[in-house]
Amino acid sequence: MDDTDDDAALLARFAAGDDRAAATLLDRQGPRLMAFVRRMTGGDTAEAEDIVQEAFLRLWTKAGAWDAGGAAQVSTWLGRVAANLAIDRQRRAARLTGLPDGYDAPDPVPSVATRMIAAEGASALDAALAALPDRQRQAVVLRHVEGYSNPDIAAMMGCGVEAVESLTARGKRRLAELMRTEDPR
Repeated sequence: MDDTDDDAALLARFAAGDDRAAATLLDRQGPRLMAFVRRMTGGDTAEAEDIVQEAFLRLWTKAGAWDAGGAAQVSTWLGRVAANLAIDRQRRAARLTGLPDGYDAPDPVPSVATRMIAAEGASALDAALAALPDRQRQAVVLRHVEGYSNPDIAAMMGCGVEAVESLTARGKRRLAELMRTEDPR
C-alpha cells in the first residue's frame, strides 16, 4: 500500500474490500478528528471516542458511493459529521439534565387557604351573576366564561351582534358594581 494515496482513493480501496486501506485512513484521519471532537465535548475522551467511532462508521457505509470528484474531501466530511454528532449529543444532554441538588419543586396543588379564597371568589361571582338580568347573564357567561365569539352568541340568543355587545358591556359593568358590594342581591 502506498501512503501517498489520497483519502478518497483509500476509501475506494476499502469499498473494494481492502481492510488495510481503512486502517491507513483511520490512522491518518483518526487522531486529528479525535483531538477536534475532544475539544467539542469539553475534554470528555469517552464521549469523543464514541463520536469519532460513529463518524467513521457512517463513512464506511458511504464508502461504495463516495464521489471522489465531489466537493467534499473525506477529512472535511468526517469533521462535519463529527461536529454535528457532538452538537446533537450536547443538545440531548441539555434536555436530559437533572434538577440541581436541593431543588424542591413547588407543590402544584393550591394550599387550603388559596382554595378557600378561590371558592369564596367563585361564590361571590356566582351570586353576582345570579343578580344580573337573564339576557345580560347569558351574554356575559357565554362570552367571558365559555369563550364564545359575539357572532356565535348572537346566533344562540337570536339577536344581532350589536345587541350582544351591548348586553355584554352592560352586564360586565353591573357585575363589577355587584362584586364591589358586600351583598350582590
